[in-house]
Amino acid sequence: MRLLSHNMLSSNIKGVTNGFPLRIQVEKVVEKQVEINHDFLRNIFPKIHWKAFSDASRIMGYNQLPEEPPEPSVLESDVDFLVKFHHALLELHLEEGALLCPETGRKFPVSKGIPNMLLLEGEV
Repeated sequence: MRLLSHNMLSSNIKGVTNGFPLRIQVEKVVEKQVEINHDFLRNIFPKIHWKAFSDASRIMGYNQLPEEPPEPSVLESDVDFLVKFHHALLELHLEEGALLCPETGRKFPVSKGIPNMLLLEGEV
């Protein structure tokens, strides 16, 4: 599971009002090289919840991103930042682990890079 996917997921257990961001429990992280697409990065940047993204990247062992979101203009002038942003967003994969609901602590397992977000009968 890429951090791009993680940034879009939340817990929708019945009664949960604060289901984002899901906390990551890491068992295995893999890196998969992806060709960089500057236009995609510039377009997705405003949609990323930066705090959740930078925290998740640190949990997965990548400490190259600033804690605070940079100004959007950096996407036009700083190739080094774009490479780091690209790496964290698209090349780091949570292969094995879990996602935890921040409110209930409910674990959603991640196996072979696929998060299982299915709810139990009483959670719907």
